[in-house]
Amino acid sequence: MSHRKGGKDRVEPERRCIVTGEVRAKEDLLRVVIGPDDTVVPDLEERLPGRGLWLCPSRDVVNTACAKNAFARAARQKVVVDPALADRIELLLVRKCIDLLSLARRAGQAVAGYEKVRARIDEGAVMILAARDGAADGKGKIAAKAYDLPVFSVLDAAEIGMAFGRDHAVHVAVSPGGLAERLGRSLQRLEGFRAA
Repeated sequence: MSHRKGGKDRVEPERRCIVTGEVRAKEDLLRVVIGPDDTVVPDLEERLPGRGLWLCPSRDVVNTACAKNAFARAARQKVVVDPALADRIELLLVRKCIDLLSLARRAGQAVAGYEKVRARIDEGAVMILAARDGAADGKGKIAAKAYDLPVFSVLDAAEIGMAFGRDHAVHVAVSPGGLAERLGRSLQRLEGFRAA
């Protein structure tokens, strides 16, 4: 199964969610594998050996998979499932988002702070991060300035701050590039675990 992405010649592989049956591009799903000890192991980097089981990136989907024995059915074997699997995946996604944001900062592709973000929007940012625990008026002003850009509000100010080596950061603008694409995918996945 595959589809063409955005009219490009590159063919993107697709996978089916073991809970919903929905077919999506691989990059829009979460992969887990069954470890040697029969435990369900999240594989966000898609590098672990073994047959991958795919899930829509949502806390509800992961919890349903745990409750309805979907991992054992899909793997056709007994499995051990951590009851806090959804929480574990959320923490891994947060860590991945912070790491990618930190890489973007070091590459000069991400800036934090209200004025820097406003300037970067004018220069051609591709996405905005607004701390989910930031003040509503500040988030509103940035969203209005970045009216046609995706605005992700899934990380806390302290989590964003970690990527910038400070206690907290509320607004971030990210410039185009491969890091922005990877960060955007990770933030979209995280939204499924931190929906308002």
